[in-house]
Amino acid sequence: MAVELPLKVSPLPYPASASKELKDEQFGVVVEGVKDINNITPAEFEQIEKLLYSHDVVLFPNVHLTPAGQHALTNAFDPGAGEYGHGAVGRPEAKSILHPDLRNIPSQPAVQLIGNGPATDPNITQGLPTPVQLKHPSHQTFHKEIISDEDSEKGFTRFYRWHIDAALYERDPPKVTTLYGLGVPQGPKQICRYDDGTGDELEVPLGGTAFVSGKKMFDILPPAYKSLAVRTKVQYAPRPYIWMSPAKSNSTGLGMVSEGLEMPREDLPPFEESKVKIYPMLWKNPVTGNLHYQVHPSGVESLHIDPLPAGTAATKDTLYPDGAHLTDLKEVRDLVYKMQRPGIAPELVYTHDWRPNDLALFHNRGVLHSITGAFKPDEQRAFWQCNLASTDTPKGPSAEDVAAFA
Repeated sequence: MAVELPLKVSPLPYPASASKELKDEQFGVVVEGVKDINNITPAEFEQIEKLLYSHDVVLFPNVHLTPAGQHALTNAFDPGAGEYGHGAVGRPEAKSILHPDLRNIPSQPAVQLIGNGPATDPNITQGLPTPVQLKHPSHQTFHKEIISDEDSEKGFTRFYRWHIDAALYERDPPKVTTLYGLGVPQGPKQICRYDDGTGDELEVPLGGTAFVSGKKMFDILPPAYKSLAVRTKVQYAPRPYIWMSPAKSNSTGLGMVSEGLEMPREDLPPFEESKVKIYPMLWKNPVTGNLHYQVHPSGVESLHIDPLPAGTAATKDTLYPDGAHLTDLKEVRDLVYKMQRPGIAPELVYTHDWRPNDLALFHNRGVLHSITGAFKPDEQRAFWQCNLASTDTPKGPSAEDVAAFA
């Protein structure tokens, strides 16, 4: 019997802006040597699964993937999972902010065609009626304050929305998202501006996908915020993508501006309280045991904070030592923003510079990600995306974790 050789693993091509910490932790790896990306062997998958949970982003350059192969690889991480992360129906409700961005591949409904411009190549559209008019989301339709047309022409852009791929209502967050680049336009690099008064900005490739580590986001918190994080659960709004649709985002793409514009509960489509999601603020990595700060800031509605554990004395810096249920939306958002913003600092962001036939897997329970850039309506960009609503819920900090950080 032939012995399978280990896969070749190397670091991602970090930009000059990346911190030494990010490189030392090897946030993201490149993997080569897979025999057939559409038929991963059990031995190959064992290596890939460990790499994903250990490094959070796994890139396979220049592979030739089919929708069936993409679904099979995605499904291997959660074999009992069956439907797309936002549901089997496909495109979310028309009022959802996700509505314009997704098209189901007919032969594999959990694989979505996303991108920009008219898609006509049958190898890309895979049975969808052509042309398929795709639309790359732009910060100009989502942020409260937008970059001027003049600055956009000069190459300035924004992070669109930092998020986790998750329905956040009824269905549980996928363990992995796979993203396959088919039509990948090349162009000059852009400058991603934070526009939050810090002066922060980051050079990004045209249409690059930005990733940050939820582990690093937790690791760099001051002790008082680590104590708060291990004691907190996050409640999301019912049907959050419809609820948030009238509101606008912060200029960093990290959470929403609080102006009271969210859709009132009585105006939402019917929902069940039992399907509203409450998750730990920190999600425990099943392989490394690390804690990842995993909060989708746009959908947060309230915070449930446990008191300090018995025998733990509060200090002058301890936040909510007796516990609390925070329901004031602005207070909730401001607190989450204060905890997450350091984790999207320019030196902690890896933005992938897509090449045709790149396949990226990312640990959806361990990273936040955002698209960047803007395209004209006729500029063509095409990707297949797949993630599957999970069969289990994310695990939070253990009793030992709470004792260590509270």
